[in-house]
Amino acid sequence: MFTRKMVGSDLKRNWSLYLMVIPVLAFYLIFCYRPMYGAVIAFKDFSPGRGIWGSPWVGLEHFEAFLAGKDFTRILTNTLRISLSSILFGFPAPIILALLINETVSKRFARAVQTVTYIPHFISLVVVCGMIKEFVSDTGFITSFMTYLGMARQNMLNEPNYFTSIYVASGIWQEIGWGSIIYLAALAGVDTELYEAASIDGAGRLRQTWSVTLPSIMPTIITLFILRLGSVMNVGFEKIILLYNPLSADKAEVISSYVYNVGMVKAQYGFSTAVGLFNSAINCALVFGANALSRKFNDTSLW
Repeated sequence: MFTRKMVGSDLKRNWSLYLMVIPVLAFYLIFCYRPMYGAVIAFKDFSPGRGIWGSPWVGLEHFEAFLAGKDFTRILTNTLRISLSSILFGFPAPIILALLINETVSKRFARAVQTVTYIPHFISLVVVCGMIKEFVSDTGFITSFMTYLGMARQNMLNEPNYFTSIYVASGIWQEIGWGSIIYLAALAGVDTELYEAASIDGAGRLRQTWSVTLPSIMPTIITLFILRLGSVMNVGFEKIILLYNPLSADKAEVISSYVYNVGMVKAQYGFSTAVGLFNSAINCALVFGANALSRKFNDTSLW
């Protein structure tokens, strides 16, 4: 049991560490926890003139309007389709890249691959979306390649059915290198004696990867997967808004972009806050659920 004397002694001994924590705590208190009081707008008919506490209460009216609205099924389907496609194809991509780099004999070539794959992460999202628009325009090189394969020549962003593929593929291109860093760090910690033992038992490189490498980094994979599940409903509205147009909006609009359009464009602050709160509650439930399942079946969890 901690006593006041023990706490004071620890503070005196490790004061520099506590000093380093202060900016982090201040950041979360000011920018994450303090704004939470604004969530009460979801239960009010908010008017900027009256303020948060002066606006009348409406209870769950905004939530009921959203769930019963004509847009609910469409934007929820779009959100899940884009997010789950990103997980299905995007989550394994950095793992595969890290495994391939780890197996590369030439360190110079490995460093070159890492540099080339890291660069897109540091390009501004506005620039990336501008590049994507050029690549998939009716004269872009991706469109030209697809035309060679038999697709009709057209601006691919004007075709709603292509939007998810463009979003997911461009996301993999932009983040695969950056996402592989943590897996490369985990691979560096794998005991080399395990590979030697597997080699003595006759295991080839592919078998060693399957039986030694993957199990060794599985805790890292599970932890990142749990965190990724916690953002299933959070499809970045910036990229959506920069890429979609009226022709593809039916398949491109997601919850986050819907919140932006309703809240910032149409000034329905209470309704948009309710939608955002609903979105956050689902993400929170997914994190807790995934963490509980992982702890039960794999003995690996966030807490």
